[in-house]
Amino acid sequence: MTKTDVSGLSQLGTKVDVPQSPDEAVLERVPSNHAGTDFVVRFTAPEFTSLCPMTGQPDFAHIVIDYLPDGWLVESKSLKLFLHSFRNHGAFHEDCTIDIAKRLVSLLSPKWLRIGAYWYPRGGIPIDVFWQTGAPPEGVWLPDQGVPTYRGRG
Repeated sequence: MTKTDVSGLSQLGTKVDVPQSPDEAVLERVPSNHAGTDFVVRFTAPEFTSLCPMTGQPDFAHIVIDYLPDGWLVESKSLKLFLHSFRNHGAFHEDCTIDIAKRLVSLLSPKWLRIGAYWYPRGGIPIDVFWQTGAPPEGVWLPDQGVPTYRGRG
């Protein structure tokens, strides 16, 4: 078993304050010990929060991120801090979702990445946002994100 090189990490194992904005957040990566093996990594943030840029009211989402690494893995503590940094950040649902995805793609250069952001309704309408870097990869197990369409009291 190969030991993961964590020498470049600045947040893991230390006390770190939550960044005040996504721009201040430091996303970190570690090398994958399984280069040449295709596998999917899934992160689920069931209680994501941001602020409406117009009203300042909180918006909530269930976010699912799937990616196929190509040499790098996102370090999970840095991802958690990054996602938490949106709590005081005003942006529309679409902007939050795509900003998260693009930041991860920039950091990791994955073979493939998709994000599903299932926003809870405010004002009666849920706004779900989906994006991926290309066609889903063949030959890897890619389960459904498992988040049902919002039905209200239906």
